[in-house]
Amino acid sequence: MPMSIRLDPALEAKVDQEARRLGLTKSEFVKDALQRVLGLKSPARLLKAARSGSPMGDPGASENVSAKVKAKLRAKRAA
Repeated sequence: MPMSIRLDPALEAKVDQEARRLGLTKSEFVKDALQRVLGLKSPARLLKAARSGSPMGDPGASENVSAKVKAKLRAKRAA
């Protein structure tokens, strides 16, 4: 859902600068910050899960990466 907020120029400049540094859009940067502040996203919890040794996500995602990338590029060229 769209949301509009007003920022003073100094804060907007800092948001823009940090988003560029991280390679994110301003929207992605603000969403991430809100999720952390609201407790919906916790870097500490993610680190704990990663260190636990339990499977996370798709375990086969890192297999045959080269072949998968080539297939996606070929599909893009064909389209």
